[in-house]
Amino acid sequence: MRSIVSAMLLALLATAPVQAAGAFAVDTEEGQKAGDEGYGIGWGDSREAAGAAAMRQCRKMGNDNCKVVARFDTCGAYVSNRTTYGVGWGRTEDAAKEMAFDKCPTCKLVLSECE
Repeated sequence: MRSIVSAMLLALLATAPVQAAGAFAVDTEEGQKAGDEGYGIGWGDSREAAGAAAMRQCRKMGNDNCKVVARFDTCGAYVSNRTTYGVGWGRTEDAAKEMAFDKCPTCKLVLSECE
């Protein structure tokens, strides 16, 4: 019985989609407060595929002017304020946030995700 369960688990893992990268697409404009942005988060087997998925998700949410602002392998973060934004990536969510806030210390966290 144990070997049957192990074989079924291995088969399931072999057919599971690989999510090797993530991306954020954002629709924002100057003067908009942090958190009012429209956005999409995408995952895929490459950074390009993740970016395309993020764009689809952003547009699906009713946003017309989406652009990919970050592609990452493990974790990503997006921060913004009324005039600018910062993005970060890293092996941990904290590392991604730190990088994003280093680029925009006066920003607020809008989103962060890890694979």
